[in-house]
Amino acid sequence: MHIFVKKAPMNTQPNNPLHGLTLQMIVERLQEHYGWEALGHRINIRCFQYDPSVKSSLAFLRKTPWARKAVEDLYLQTFK
Repeated sequence: MHIFVKKAPMNTQPNNPLHGLTLQMIVERLQEHYGWEALGHRINIRCFQYDPSVKSSLAFLRKTPWARKAVEDLYLQTFK
């Protein structure tokens, strides 16, 4: 007779401080903390400066790796 023990899932990204956070969660938290105007000064991207919204920001950040990295870095500097 064989006994199988189900192991608990391992954390697949133990060194990723953003693991479990969506880009939307990150943008919303930064926007709540800084506001759109200050966020636009900290990260010079148009979607934060002119008619900003979470939806337009997410669309841009998903297509633009350097901007997404800037947002993620600001999040880590601010909240970690």
